[in-house]
Formats: sequence, C-alpha cells, structure tokens
Amino acid sequence: MSTSDGNIESILHEDRSFDPMPSKGAPWHIGSLDEYKELYARSIEDPAAYWSQAAEQMHWYNHWRSVVSYEAPDAKWFVGGTTNLCYNCVDRHVKDGFGDQVGIVWEGEPVGDNGPEILRLTYADLQRETAKFANVLLAHGVRRGDVVTIYMGMIPELAIAVLACARIGAVHSVIFGGFSAQAIADRIEDANSKIVITCDGAWRRGSVVPLKDNVDEALELVGEGKVKTVIARQRCMNGIGWTEGRDHWWHDVMQDAIEDCPCVPLDSEEMSFLLYTSGSTGKPKGIQHTVGGYMVYTATTSKFAFNLVPDADQMYWCTADIGWITGHSYILYGIMPNRVPTLMYEGAPNHPEPDRFWDIVERHKITQFYTAPTAIRAFMKWGDEHPKKHDLSSLQVLGTVGEPINPEAWMWYHNVIGGGECPIVDTYWQTETGGHMITPLPGATPTKPGSCTQPFFGIDAAVVDADGNEVGANEGGLLVVRKPWPGMLRGVYGDRDRFVDTYWSTVKIDGKPVYTAGDGARRDDDGYFWIMGRIDDVINVSGHRLGTMEVESAMVAHASIVEAAVVGMPHEIKGTGIAVFCSLATGFTASDDLRSELREHIAKEIGAIAKPDMIRFTDALPKTRSGKIMRRLLRSIAAGELEVNQDTSTLEDFSVVAKLQESGES
Repeated sequence: MSTSDGNIESILHEDRSFDPMPSKGAPWHIGSLDEYKELYARSIEDPAAYWSQAAEQMHWYNHWRSVVSYEAPDAKWFVGGTTNLCYNCVDRHVKDGFGDQVGIVWEGEPVGDNGPEILRLTYADLQRETAKFANVLLAHGVRRGDVVTIYMGMIPELAIAVLACARIGAVHSVIFGGFSAQAIADRIEDANSKIVITCDGAWRRGSVVPLKDNVDEALELVGEGKVKTVIARQRCMNGIGWTEGRDHWWHDVMQDAIEDCPCVPLDSEEMSFLLYTSGSTGKPKGIQHTVGGYMVYTATTSKFAFNLVPDADQMYWCTADIGWITGHSYILYGIMPNRVPTLMYEGAPNHPEPDRFWDIVERHKITQFYTAPTAIRAFMKWGDEHPKKHDLSSLQVLGTVGEPINPEAWMWYHNVIGGGECPIVDTYWQTETGGHMITPLPGATPTKPGSCTQPFFGIDAAVVDADGNEVGANEGGLLVVRKPWPGMLRGVYGDRDRFVDTYWSTVKIDGKPVYTAGDGARRDDDGYFWIMGRIDDVINVSGHRLGTMEVESAMVAHASIVEAAVVGMPHEIKGTGIAVFCSLATGFTASDDLRSELREHIAKEIGAIAKPDMIRFTDALPKTRSGKIMRRLLRSIAAGELEVNQDTSTLEDFSVVAKLQESGES
C-alpha cells in the first residue's frame, strides 16, 4: 500500500500498516513476513542451532564446545571458542582476496575550495594501520585485558585505535568527544586505565573542540602519575599543553612502528570493551561486552536489518559517533564483517549548510542511512528544500535509532528522504543489549509509523506485569527478554550488585529472574511492539496509564510544535499530572491562547484524561550529547525542584536547564 498520501490522521487512528517496498538494489535477505515468522519460530525453539549457524559465518581459531551456557543472570556463548573481532572485520577480507576493497570511507567537516577532505581506507590499509598501532600499544606496555581509554573526534584514527585494541585483546573504553573533563576522569578512574588516546582537537560546526585540553584537565582530576601515556593525533593544529615523557604525537609513534602484528586468538567470553552509560542516579555504569557473542550478534543483526550484501555496490552510513554503542555496533563491529563499506563523517549535520547530510548521501551514493529521530525532527524544522536539492535515489533502506520515532517524523522521513520507496527500520535496542532487539526487517515486515514491530531472531521479548504475567493486547507493561541472546551485557564493571539490581531484580518468571529493559511497552492486536518510554516515563493519571511518547506524538502533530517532551508531575487531585515542554515552529508565538488550543488538541487526539496540566514553551530542550532528551531533568523541573541533584555528565548544554528553571508556564 502506498504511503504517498501522508495521511497521518488515518495512520494514527486506524493503526494502518505499510507493505515493504520492492528493492532498488540487491534482493532482500528475508523476502516475506511468512519467511520471517518461520525463521523466528526456529530461532526461539532451538536458539543453539540458530546461533551456531550464524556463528559459522565468522572466522574462529578454535570451535566452541557448546553454543550457550545460561543460569540467569549469567550467560556464556560459544563456550571454548576462540576468535578475534579485528580479524573478522579486517584481516579475513584481506586473506580472502578482498584487500583492495574499501572498508571505511571518511569525510571531514571543513569544506575547502576543492570540497571536503575524503579518505578511503581499504581492508589492506586497515590491516597495516591497525597492526602498526597495535605494536605502538604493546610498546607502551598495554597487555591483553588492559583498558585503553579513547577520547577522539570522528576521524579514521578512532576506528584504527579501536580495532588495534581488538587485535591484541586490549579492552577499549571509548568516551564520546563531547564529554567534560570530569566525565573523562570518572571513566578513567573506574576502569583503572593507564593510557589515553586522543586528538589535539576535533571539528564541530566550524569550531574546534579542545580534546587534548580536556584530557589534561581530566588527568589533573585523576591525579599525577596514574595515567602513564597519552597519544594525541594532530588534527586541528591547536596549540596544546604537553607533558614530556607522558605525551606523544600519533605520527611520531607510528612512524617506525612495525607493520606486522598478528591478531590474538581470544576466548569468546573475554571482555572486548567497556562502554559507560548514565543512569537516573549514581555514577555512570561500565557496561561489559564480550568478544564472540557480541561479534556474532552485531554482524547478524546488521546483515538482516540493513540488508547488507557484499559486492552489491552498497555504501552504508550511520550518523552516530563511535563514542556511543550505536557507533560501536553499527559503524564498525556489525558492518565490517559483512564486507560493506561504512562511512564515517566528522562533523555536524548543518555545517556549512543545513543540507550537509543530503550532500553526503548524494556524493557517496549512500544506500543505507541510519540516524536518530531527534535529527529527523531537526531536518523537518530546517525545511524540505534542503533534501530536495539533492539526488537521494541511491537510498535503499532508512533506519532510526535512539528513541521511539513519532509518526509525523516517520512519515516525513519516508516520503521526503525515502521518496516513498524505502522501508524504514525503526530499531529498538540498548547499550546493554549490544544490538537490535526489536526491529522491522526490510522486505519482510509490514511497518507501522511509531512501532518497532517484531523481535529479531532469537529474542524472546514480552510485555508483562510486575508478577511476570504477560498482559493483553494494547495493555501497558514492562518489556522483558525471557531468554539469553549472544550480544547481551555480561556485567557492570566492578559492580556485580548494580548489574543484578538494575537488570535482573524487577521481574521473575517461574521464580527465575529475566532481563528487564527498564522500558514500558505494549503489543497491539497484530503483536507489534510499541515502546512507551522508560518505566518512569509511563504516567499514571487518575489510574490511567499513559505513555509519554503517545502524548508527545500528538503534540508534534499540531502545526505549531516542532519538538515536545512529556513527563509526569505531582498533582494534588490526580496524583500525577502531565507536563509538556515544547519548542515552537517558525511563525508561531507563545501565548495562553495557543496553550489552550494545544490542550484541546491533545484531548481530541487521545482523550480528556491526557490534557496537559502544564505546557511550557522553550527554545531548546535539555539533551545529551547524542541527542536524547533528558526527561529525568524535566521531571525535576516540573516538580518544582530548585536544584538538580542528578548525573548531568551527558548533558550538552546546562544553560537550557537553568532557563527552564527560571521560566514559568510561558
């Protein structure tokens, strides 16, 4: 069925689904919904057989003795097997005769007279450079199992450093280049890291982010002598501080590095990396992922969710930063084993002009495009004229990641960017899960705007009540996963109790703990999953459970609203009221009349019970550096708290919070 009419009202109220569009490139891996259902049933009934077959697609030095060993909350996958992530991303392709094929395409942000700087790295190039940097790490005392902290901009050396760690069995801890010195220090101390890889600076919206200065400040907080080595890549030619004996330039240490460094066979269950994620309280959690299970899961989800086909003239682009799990899994570790080139872009989506992303899509002939709903809403605000200036006909699959996408943004993405012809994979997953958990598969899954649709193979997902009983269709509940999967986290670094308490203590089924995602969800009459937001983002208003995403989607359906965030707030009568923070579209002015109009609009879209108790207009919403709205901060503001006593290390601009605290309902 065509989506060209863009009739969002009928989509929202009739719950219509869309048939996948025919491929413009390679055939789909999964060609029909029936085929998906058959494979999914097999993966649930016999997960060991399914994942064994998937793992056989990778290179192993030693075969596993058993596919899985599980006693909640502890899982082991491909027990006894040895493999290497870098080998499967790089060296395997060289060995198989594909060394001259491009593995990574990189584009810098600055645009000169001859255009932006572009670098194409073949698998042979990557084998050489990762071997050289692995030898550099070894020369500076890094050994198997040591944690290497990486704090860099989105440049090729970031990928090389990550893969070099994987090559020798070092554990990398990548920190997003927008984090503060305190956040860096916290992560270095928690991981007991003795080496930091960084840059002098990184380009962002035409300005330089002072990365090396941030590292220097962080190391002062950590304390003298705890970090022995800092290696900095010269990128922006900044004047930077320098500590002799500790600090080294990348180009100096690489100059005479040996080009041969074999990949180390690693046990499947060895830790591959740490990635820190913030909770609502407490210090950031160091999420532990392994080598074998993570590798198999990310490569398999990448193949099917994005329809990756080697030698099919594809060019994949995920717009995330490698500092986040999306970048780990769906720029590098999931994509590269599939032998499809992956694009890295250094800078902002609107520099030097708002059409930068679409210019990149056109020039590089991007076939798979994976970005966040926050970015899509920004594109909408900037105007259709920017994508319409470019030929986007190369696109085959569109993806969304990071948070549920509201139906209006989904429709815009489908029609304006995909030309009504590209299936959208609305992926649900977490740092903790390693890869996609619930997602459409292009060519197989009929899609519904706003729904992440059906579980990926092997994922036994359910919506349950607090006692572990599955709830009925269209009833809200807790999202849980009842069986293990290869990409699952293995722990919180140095904190077993936090691992158990956070993920395994909320719900038990038949007396055994199950993984609790921390998200509320519902399944509709077709069995499709709809994510309602974090558990504490499901609002109980006078006994009625309302998902914040439902109210947010209704808000942005109004012509005056570009972006909205909804949270619960204390209410004397209802117990919990609804607070809305929203940004206005161009041409609209904040007023009491508009506020009243929006309340009536919500009542019409959802029902009188969903009428907001408070609406605040704001120029910007508090967001993390990866673009997620920090709703827990908005809850504090809505509750009238004068001070924010929460972890704000991921907050991009604290002044946004200060302005909201100062403002009233205006």
